[in-house]
Amino acid sequence: MHVESAPQALPRRRALELSPEAFRRVAVVSAGMLVLIVATGATVRLTGSGLGCPHWPGCQASHVEPKGYHSDVEFSNRIVAFLTVLTTLALAAGAWRTRGLGRRVSILATLVFLGTLGQAPLGAVTVYYHLNPYLVITHLLVSLVVLGLAAIVLLEATRMLRGSADALPRLARAGGAALLAAVGVLVVTGTLATAAGPHPGSSGDTVVRRIGSFDPAVALHVRAVTAFGIVFLLLAAWAWRERARYPWLVSGCAGLLGILAVQMTIGEVQFRTNLPWWLVLVHVSVAACLFGWTVGLVGRLWRPVAESAAHFQRD
Repeated sequence: MHVESAPQALPRRRALELSPEAFRRVAVVSAGMLVLIVATGATVRLTGSGLGCPHWPGCQASHVEPKGYHSDVEFSNRIVAFLTVLTTLALAAGAWRTRGLGRRVSILATLVFLGTLGQAPLGAVTVYYHLNPYLVITHLLVSLVVLGLAAIVLLEATRMLRGSADALPRLARAGGAALLAAVGVLVVTGTLATAAGPHPGSSGDTVVRRIGSFDPAVALHVRAVTAFGIVFLLLAAWAWRERARYPWLVSGCAGLLGILAVQMTIGEVQFRTNLPWWLVLVHVSVAACLFGWTVGLVGRLWRPVAESAAHFQRD
């Protein structure tokens, strides 16, 4: 029996490895797909297509393919979900094949894949229980948690490529932790407001149960937005004061401010125009971007990245 020698096996092993640049590209695509699946999932809810495909993974008991508008919407979401699973699988596999990335980041990438894969049976259970609102909320929140993990993986991929920088002061890291808690409350109250809203969730005779009343839920969400805004402004003020030392933090806060301004504008307009479903969809999609950006910004406060590859230094 022929045994391959170590010198022969080494080039083959290296051929299967990903470069840091290639892995970062995979991480960017994965994060983008995780934002997209939030948008398509929200489309299902907001167009009343939640039970457009009452069976899983096929659409109907008698046929796999969709038939009709609501079935098309729901089945399209499942296709995007399938592509997202494949993308995050590539992320997880690539993490283990990227030299220098580290075991912890590879585990995080694997959790991103497992969390995305776990959404499939959770979606099936949600359909089986006729869009129980608590299952719907769980479905969305799991999507956001997975997106947050993907943002951290992307941060670590960038850190591997550019190198690490000096640690930020404890005050800045504490502010980041407070901002992360605030954005968590923000998205939870947002899902509660959606669950209490007027959009049907499904078509036909099935009535999707609401959670609470819409106006109190919106009032709670507005308070969460205010709390998030206060914490963010405090962090942004510190970033501006220290802009000579941390110019990237000013840019990161400016980006977050822009997303927040768009989100608040959309929220005000949709409330004043009787909540058109397409505008609520934009609101949910921008919320996913806001959450992902916040997690990435906070992550960089705790895991700083060098300004360029020229500053490269290993942990």
